[in-house]
Amino acid sequence: MITLTPDDLSLAKSLAQLKAASGSHSPSIATLRETLPALKIKIDACFLSNPYATDLFMQELESKLIAQGGLRDALEFYPSQNAAIAQKLAKYLHIDSSHIFIGNGAIEVIQAVLHNFVQTNLVVPIPTFSSYYEFVRDGVEVLLYKLPKEQNYALDIEAYTKFIQDHNAKNALLINPNNPDGGYIPYNTLRECLAKLAHLDTIIIDESFLHFAYEDSSLEQISYTKLAQEFRNVVLIKSMSKDFGVAGLRAGYGVMAKNRVEALLHNGYLWNVNGLSEFFFSLFGDDEFVQKYERVRKSYITQTQEFFKSLAQINALKIYPSKANFALVELLGGTKAQDLCIKLLSSYGIYTRSCSDKIGLEGEFLRIASRSEQENAQILQSLQEIFTGDF
Repeated sequence: MITLTPDDLSLAKSLAQLKAASGSHSPSIATLRETLPALKIKIDACFLSNPYATDLFMQELESKLIAQGGLRDALEFYPSQNAAIAQKLAKYLHIDSSHIFIGNGAIEVIQAVLHNFVQTNLVVPIPTFSSYYEFVRDGVEVLLYKLPKEQNYALDIEAYTKFIQDHNAKNALLINPNNPDGGYIPYNTLRECLAKLAHLDTIIIDESFLHFAYEDSSLEQISYTKLAQEFRNVVLIKSMSKDFGVAGLRAGYGVMAKNRVEALLHNGYLWNVNGLSEFFFSLFGDDEFVQKYERVRKSYITQTQEFFKSLAQINALKIYPSKANFALVELLGGTKAQDLCIKLLSSYGIYTRSCSDKIGLEGEFLRIASRSEQENAQILQSLQEIFTGDF
């Protein structure tokens, strides 16, 4: 069991207040540093990003924008409009730009899709990313489909499609890999599911963590773009924050039928991406950048899976199967998730995500993001000390 000191309890109270102000999401690093200046955060294992991809973008930013004198232009001049930026991404996605909607982060795409294309009801598997059931329009019924713990919260396609049919649902959500557990539906299984649900108005597939998934030892990148072309009711939503490590830029996109993109653009979103984000999107037309990214992506996957294997060696923890860049961790033996999060933060400077507010989870859970190899080693050592020492 973990014993919290008076300082730990004080920190827990402050964090609870910040969490209440942040809603269902965790307080940002910037908020923590501003509000709790004495708190020394060394590792952010709460928010989810590939740190090696961040390093790569920083190199590109320095060599291709700052060194070339382009930073002032990116700051001073208006960025290109949404449709023009979509063209920068079209080559990389192998799809016509008329099917791409650029968002100021995936969260803007989520809001736009939910508010414009989801009516009557929406089936949401839980546990999952809360914005999908929080941001629906008034009057839209959210039908929660509970993923079974005894199956490690894996989605059973047959049971899911039956639930949709039994409830006469018009719209459905699939997050693949899922958040917070990292569960992954193989490509062919997903396609079979979409074929059974072709009668729905809209199927949202959130693929924000797809670059961390793989189906063989080659670790080749998986894409759902062809599925969006085959099934016209499919809307893909993708955050660029996780795989490319650029959450601060607020970059995301959706892939959908051309008429849906046109409908969104007719309702605004003209200049919704800033100049630095436009530079980021322009890199996808650079074959050299794409090749460099592929190398760091694959290397990061390998390190991440090794990290998960090491975490699983700690007897006090259950690590759920994940093909994302985070692990859902269940605490065994009576340890409270919030206590562990506080101890990691106060004693080691490691910021993690308690899942106590995640509906659909049964037990004590936290989510731990994979970071750099060195940071992962520090997280692992800290957990080993906590569960073998006197805390």
